[in-house]
Amino acid sequence: MKAGLLAALAAIALPMPALASGVIDNVNGIALDAQGRVVHFNALLIDDEGKVEKLIQGRYQEPPPPKRKKRKGDDTPAPKRLDFKLDGGGKTLIPGLIDAHGHVMGLGLSLVTLDLSETRSLAEAQVKIRAYAQASPGRKWIIGTGWNQEQWGLGRFPTAAELDAAVSDIPVWLERVDGHAGWANNLALKAAGITAASKAPPGGRIEMDAGKPSGVLVDKAMDLMARVVPPPAPKDRDIALEKAQQTLLAAGITAIADMGTRIEDWQAFRRSADRGALRVRIMSYAMGLDNMVLIAGPEPTPWLYDDHLRMGGVKLVLDGALGSRGAWLKADYADAPGQRGLAMIPSTQLRNIMSRASMDNFQIAVHAIGDAANSEVLDAITELAETYKGDRRWRVEHAQIVSPGDLPRFGQFGIVASMQPMHEASDWRMATARLGEARLKGAYAWKAMLDNRVPLAFGSDVPVENPNPFPGIAVAMSREDAKGEPAGGWMPEQRVSFEAALDGFTRQAAYAGFAEKRFGSLIPGQRADFLLIDRDISMARPADIRATQVLETWIGGKRVYVKGQ
Repeated sequence: MKAGLLAALAAIALPMPALASGVIDNVNGIALDAQGRVVHFNALLIDDEGKVEKLIQGRYQEPPPPKRKKRKGDDTPAPKRLDFKLDGGGKTLIPGLIDAHGHVMGLGLSLVTLDLSETRSLAEAQVKIRAYAQASPGRKWIIGTGWNQEQWGLGRFPTAAELDAAVSDIPVWLERVDGHAGWANNLALKAAGITAASKAPPGGRIEMDAGKPSGVLVDKAMDLMARVVPPPAPKDRDIALEKAQQTLLAAGITAIADMGTRIEDWQAFRRSADRGALRVRIMSYAMGLDNMVLIAGPEPTPWLYDDHLRMGGVKLVLDGALGSRGAWLKADYADAPGQRGLAMIPSTQLRNIMSRASMDNFQIAVHAIGDAANSEVLDAITELAETYKGDRRWRVEHAQIVSPGDLPRFGQFGIVASMQPMHEASDWRMATARLGEARLKGAYAWKAMLDNRVPLAFGSDVPVENPNPFPGIAVAMSREDAKGEPAGGWMPEQRVSFEAALDGFTRQAAYAGFAEKRFGSLIPGQRADFLLIDRDISMARPADIRATQVLETWIGGKRVYVKGQ
């Protein structure tokens, strides 16, 4: 094993410090109350269980020592003495931010394999792939993620021949940034047995060129390659998880909903927690029924490791993504006549799966991007809600393209809209090309969700987008990308207030995972998960919020990240 791997494993074996009571004093505190209203405070008192004891207006006053000795039979408790006191130096303190939709192991593996997310052209990607192969001799496969033909300005999918131009002597398999398409070279196609005669499974598409597989597999067709690509070893998953945690903590993410947990991921989470190294809280949603039953069994797991890990639901994928034209639409793609995307789960099967999970009280989270997919999942929820009563919190993940007539339906049956602001900033040009202006009235419609009284949980879909939540808050408020485009915001009527944006990344993200009584708002009794940041985001312009730096991250009353250390 390389020295770097040994060092990484040693780092993740270090136990977390013991709990201690204390106070973070002299801060510009910004939190949310139980109704999502902003409250201000100057000191945060933490009890010896790592929970919020009190938010204090003004500086903390330590209780004076008793003036007299206790007499026999006097049961009056002595004034509490704190284990630590930190002067925040006037810095801004906010609740720990929660990513309501991400892929923890996907992030980690993107950090230990070939990452093409920063490449801006096919030629740049080819150079990076070639350099990676040369720096990694002896590999049997090259695995990677992050390519985006839209970002490259290619106007089409890349081909196996173009990948061969970078590396042709070993198989190469690279997943698209959204995870809904993969790019293979010819050796990889050969290893998977994919030929001109191959048929894509239902819900998938093999891209063809002159009657032959072009090298790109979309959605369920990726399963043809998954059968032969070597999976990461457990030690590689452990290292990937630690790298993912370091990235999330530096971004101010203290909890995340892991959308699509597989048994191998869950085992890595448990190994980390057993070592005392799991700092980020993970609300886990199994990838399909098989993983749900294998991991959790007959019912959702309890909260484990002091509220650091729980499997409470199941993730289903109903359609693909806009970038690969897999999102399921009611009408043809404007830029690809004859294509309407892919329905990845037949209607009856969708209802059967949702019913099976609901019988055992698992929460349902359904990925739906296109307007046809969103209508389908709303129809399914409407039917199932007649049988499965109570607080179900049916989740629709992404809800990107919604027919205007379907928007009010999100306000029924306690549905949660789990959306990702950064997708709008990344997609607005592409979405316009894919659908045309007239079909975008219900696209990325955050304000409309709030107007229909829909709980709105915000996330990043990491590693599809960067997990940094501050650009997400800025985009939610402005509908502008990092360049300030389009000026005034794309469909600006769908902007939300600062309070709503912060709420989406804290209280509502916790609510979406049935965790609002445990963390998310700094309400007394909740876990003391919070950040110290370099600016008052409640008074800043969206463009300035985007540049926010996390100085410290605390989870359960313990400091787990310090910038620069």
